[in-house]
Amino acid sequence: MTRTAHVNYHVHASGRQAFEIDAGGIVGNLISPELVDTQIALHDLRQGAAPNFATDGVAFARSPSTVRDFGEKDAWQAAYDTELTDLLKRRIKAQEVIIFDHTVRTDDPNATRKPARNVHSDYSVKGAEQRLIDLLGAEDAAEWATGHYAFVNVWRPISHPINSAPLGFVRPSSVAAQDWITLDLIYPDRRGSIMGLAANDKHEWVYQSKMTPDEVVFFNIYDNAGRPPVAHSAIDLVEDPTVISIRQSIESRTLVRYQPEALHA
Repeated sequence: MTRTAHVNYHVHASGRQAFEIDAGGIVGNLISPELVDTQIALHDLRQGAAPNFATDGVAFARSPSTVRDFGEKDAWQAAYDTELTDLLKRRIKAQEVIIFDHTVRTDDPNATRKPARNVHSDYSVKGAEQRLIDLLGAEDAAEWATGHYAFVNVWRPISHPINSAPLGFVRPSSVAAQDWITLDLIYPDRRGSIMGLAANDKHEWVYQSKMTPDEVVFFNIYDNAGRPPVAHSAIDLVEDPTVISIRQSIESRTLVRYQPEALHA
């Protein structure tokens, strides 16, 4: 089934563009570069063939969690990290998994962390290489870089099925190299860089409708062996206008080291 929805694409500019996170020291204050609201055709993967992580960079799975309340991290993080580690070892043949960030997002104007409504992938090449050093230290990062590693995100609805602002993905095979734009990401205490995506009529958008808290999607952000990054964004789409539940989700960022044979899986 194909539906119509809206996303915010980035635009090419003459100078370097940037996001400022928690700008001015105010938590949740976001200053963004120019974005353009664009109508897209969105294909529901519940109605077709499942994507392949090795080639499409994204895959969906039923993966119920024992965690139901994602409030205080001390109460749930250890159990949830164990679940995600097991998932990635089974599904993408990760040999080692380091989970370094969890972000709970609520689609409410007053929320500290709202769904990201810009088409992007979380790291540029330089950004990923620097993040590896930030997480592991220079010596261990150099050792990991001799093998196959990647940054992989895992996303899950919280509390109830997603009815609005689902997470959508662009098939990497439909993205041209010139569509990508390197953007700075400025935090109060550090600086990184991500990749924004400019509009292209050839982009193929996919999602899975009405995802539940028992389902996850995991997708590639950066892979040092060349697997494609996946552009993604919250989509302005309402599944059922009679349902008023607010979209809540948790996105977990992971660093994985693959078994040597995983590149050809």
